[in-house]
Amino acid sequence: MEEDTVIAVSFKVNGQTQRVEADASTPLLWVLRDHLGMTGTKYGCGIAQCGACTVHLGGEAIRSCQVPLDALAGAEVVTIEGLAARGGETLQHLWAEMNVPQCGYCQSGMLMAAADLLRKKPRPSDADIDEAMTNICRCGTYPRIRAAIKRAAGVAA
Repeated sequence: MEEDTVIAVSFKVNGQTQRVEADASTPLLWVLRDHLGMTGTKYGCGIAQCGACTVHLGGEAIRSCQVPLDALAGAEVVTIEGLAARGGETLQHLWAEMNVPQCGYCQSGMLMAAADLLRKKPRPSDADIDEAMTNICRCGTYPRIRAAIKRAAGVAA
């Protein structure tokens, strides 16, 4: 049986430097939740398919369940807890105003994916939204997600 390799890694989360000591293979998702107490990022499938664990790493939306601690040295991570401070406040307000979430479990990942889309394509088409929003919503609130993204972009729904 292989021994765990505990390492110490420093990286930024929502603008604050964090130092974490854990097994090198610990996924970012569990570093955030278990080591840093940031529970806004959710566990969904563990295989990077559902998107519930979406965060921004180096400015790109990624599935945090697949990024190991040993890949984070010097990295910059933004979670749902830090999204408003980085321009996501309007999107978050629209999400609430337009009743986008139903159960809400997937919505932190949806918001992170939507923010990434709007950063890359400030006025996305329906096709752009379909291509970028690959997160899974068990409640099927996709029409409300699309409408909120379009309203945030100033595009008629």
